[in-house]
Parts: sequence; C-alpha cells; structure tokens
Amino acid sequence: MSIINNALSGSLAAQVALNATSQNTANIMTPGYTRQGVLLTALKPANSGLSAGSGVEVSALTRFADSYKSQQMWRAATSLGQYTVTQPYLTQLEQVMGDSTAGLNSGLDAFFSALNAASVDPTSSPLRQQVITTGEAMAQRFNSLNQVLSNQRASVQQQRTAAVGQVNTLSTDIATLNKQISAAMASGVNASGLIDERDQKVDSLASLVGVQVGDQNDGTRSVSLRSGQPLVVGGIAATLGVSTKVDGSQILSVNFAKESFKLPVSGLGGQLGGLDELERGVLVPTMQSITDMASQMSSAINTQLQAGYGMDGSPGKPLFIFDASSVTGMLRVDSSISAQALGFSSDPGLPGDSANLKQVIAIQQAPLALASLGTVSLGDAVTQLVGKLGMSSQQNQTSLKTAQTVRSQSEDSWASTSGVNQDEEAMNLVQYQQMYKSNMKVIAVANELFDATLSMLG
Repeated sequence: MSIINNALSGSLAAQVALNATSQNTANIMTPGYTRQGVLLTALKPANSGLSAGSGVEVSALTRFADSYKSQQMWRAATSLGQYTVTQPYLTQLEQVMGDSTAGLNSGLDAFFSALNAASVDPTSSPLRQQVITTGEAMAQRFNSLNQVLSNQRASVQQQRTAAVGQVNTLSTDIATLNKQISAAMASGVNASGLIDERDQKVDSLASLVGVQVGDQNDGTRSVSLRSGQPLVVGGIAATLGVSTKVDGSQILSVNFAKESFKLPVSGLGGQLGGLDELERGVLVPTMQSITDMASQMSSAINTQLQAGYGMDGSPGKPLFIFDASSVTGMLRVDSSISAQALGFSSDPGLPGDSANLKQVIAIQQAPLALASLGTVSLGDAVTQLVGKLGMSSQQNQTSLKTAQTVRSQSEDSWASTSGVNQDEEAMNLVQYQQMYKSNMKVIAVANELFDATLSMLG
C-alpha cells in the first residue's frame, strides 16, 4: 500500500533528521564544529493515476557553511597573529630602553656629569677616577642594551624557524585531509567532520602566514601564500624552508614539485610577517644605531682626549675601546689607562687647565649620523630612539586591539551561520520527533485498514 510506503519514507527521513539534530546538540561546545541539517525532497508519484506522491527522501545532508565568512575569519587570524607575536618584544625593549635609572640615557648623563665635575678641579684624582668609573658604567649599559637586542633577534629567528616547521606540518595535514575528503565525497560518505578539521587547520595556518584559499570541484582546497606561491594543491603539500645568510639575516623559500620559490621580504602576514617586520623595521635599525652611537662617541672622545695632556704633561691616552664584532664587549674602558693619563689639559705645562676637557664635554651636543634617526646630537639620540620605539609599540598595540575586535566579530559572524544554536536544535528535536510519531501513526492506521479489509474478505 502506498500509504504505508509514504509513512515509512517519512519515518526514515525523520530518523535521519533526528540523527543530524543529535549530532549538532552533542557538538554544541566543540570548537570549529559546523552544524548540519537535512534537505527533504518530496517524491513524485511512481505511477500515473490518482496518487499524491511517493513520500519523502533526504536528498542531502547540508553543512551550514559560508565560504565568505570563513575567509573573513582567516584574514582576521592573519592580522591577529602578526600583531600578537611582535608585542612582547616591543614591550620588553621599551621597558629596557626607557628605564630612568638603568637605561642608556642615565649612563650618558652620569658620564658627562662626571666630566663637568672634573672641569671644576682637573687636578683632583677622585674626580678623574670618577670619569673612568662612570665611563665603565656607561660602556656596560651600551653592552647590555646591545645584548638585549641581539638576544631578541636570535629569539625572533628561532621563533621564525619554529613557525616554518608548523606551516609545513599544517600544509601536510591539509593535503592529507584533501585526499580523504575527495574520496569520501566520491563515495557518497558525509565528509563534514573532515571538512571541519581541515578548516581548523587552515585557520591555524592563517595565523602563521597570510594565505589565499580556493575551493575545487572535487571538494579539495588549494592554499597559497599572498604572493601566489603554492602551499597546498590537492593532495600535494609544499615545503617552506629557512636559511641564514652571512650577515645573520634569514631567507624563506617554498619548495613545490621540484621547484623552489624565494619569498619576498615583506607582506607575508601572520606571525612570519610580524617577525619579519619586527626584525627589519625595529631590531636591526636599533642595533645599528646603538653600534653607530658607541662607535662615533668613543672615537670622538678618544680623539679629543689624545689631543690634550695628562697630569704629567704627556699626551692624553684614549679612554674607550670599541669592538663591533663583540656583543657583550662592544664598548669598554681601556683597563691600562690611569686617572692621571686623561688628557684634560690643552697645555702640557698646565696640568690644572681644563680647556681640552671642555671640548670633550661639548661632544655631548655634537652631531651623530645614526641609521634610523639621521643626524642628531648625542644628547638627543637615545631620547629619540626611545620615542621612536614607544611610537612603534603604541601603533602595534592599537593595531592589535583592532585585530582582536575584528577577529571576535568574524567569529561571531561565522557562528551565526555555522555555529550550533541550542534553542533552534531543541525546536528541531521536537518537530522531527512529532514528524516521526505522525508517520508511525499513519503506519498504524494503514495496518488497521489492511486488517479491516482482510476481515471483510474473510
């Protein structure tokens, strides 16, 4: 009887719908889960004649996914990853350089204050010794700051190498999932769980580096970098590589299908892009400025001291030793120099003269040519470096807050379409339960009619 067939198809459809609803409810707290639903289609009459139809079928299981919203969320992950990874470095560097008691500025001030004090009585041994002592303290601050910057750069390069390894792992995982999804779809198996897993891998990848994602007809997704180099094509994954140049900088490359592509130095996005901008835009210029400052200042002071005369009338000796190749000992005071050998006097016959010492003091306002600042005075150089760093940190913090807001909004937008709504699923549960009961009632009525017919014939 067609009435039984119709009711049977309805009860089976209700069971499939209830299964989808139960799956959604079970995964209401599962991160990245995309809710599913059934697409019901009325079946046409099997034969001609007075027939309303042949029941119902579940023509498809639907994933409530919006590709645009997913792309939006991945772009937000890229921006968030870029600004998040750089902020700890900027905050630490800002604190170190801006410290009012242990910073480079206070060291410079203490040294030139000692020179000013010595100019009152150039023959005072304690005042001369104070110049050497404050010079050693100032040199140590240069070395400490140089070491902090060097350590940060080494940390950035280690983090970049680790991120490259994560990119390769995720790319391989996405390629493997592409194969599994393509095979499942070809055989008619529901691949929603695999697609969810792949989407989460893409989201994690997007936080590491900016990507472009394209859907293919076989259910696979191709993933490439912003600059076009492929990371995943079907079931094949590229390999990201990192190598170190002679100058200490690193180069990234993509190896795919026996071809190697060198990556651009900017615009990578994500954590790799943030680390690159931090290294090239902040750390390297600041390190160069600190090195130039130490080199030019020590050279100017040494030259001026050598132009003067010590307490015994002999030519003055250089105070500082500069070594650009040393991280921890870039600048130091010559251990062989004595307080009496400092060339403060401009006349070998007048040990109490301070004319040359005043020329040394004037170096504080002398112009320096620094990589990231241009021409500035020694007295203003550190202040401007700290100010520039503070501005970079503030801009990054502002961008980070914006990225966090955009990411939160994109997640909410994605959840409004793809996330599980508890109230909606509860309502679906009731409706599909009623659908199942109604169809079972129809089957019961059909059985009663069939029994009645048999009784009449008997």
